[in-house]
Amino acid sequence: MPNTVFCHYRVAPGKEAAFEKLLHSHWPTLHRLGLVSEEPSRLFKGEEPEGGLLYIEIFEWQEGASERAHEHPEVMAIWEPMDRLCEARHGRPNMEFPHLAPLDA
Repeated sequence: MPNTVFCHYRVAPGKEAAFEKLLHSHWPTLHRLGLVSEEPSRLFKGEEPEGGLLYIEIFEWQEGASERAHEHPEVMAIWEPMDRLCEARHGRPNMEFPHLAPLDA
C-alpha cells in the first residue's frame, strides 16, 4: 500500500528559483522511475508563522520505494542540490519528511 509523505522544504532566501526548478522535476523523475503512485504530487508555497519561506510537497510512495530512492543516482541528483538550497531555522531541520496514512472521516 502506498504511503503519503508531506515534504517540508525550508528554502533559503534568494534560492527560490533554483529550488522551484528542482521541485518541478522531482515528482516526474520519481514517477518515471516507478517510485511513486500515479497521483501527481501537490505543491504548496507559503510562509512559516515565525518567518521564512516554506514549500510543501505531498505525494504517495510505492511500497518500499522511499528506501530505494536513496540508492538511485537520478534521485540523488535532485535531492542533494535541494538540500543545499534549504536552511534549518526555528529549531527545525532544513527539510522534513513525515510519512502519514489517511484516516477515515
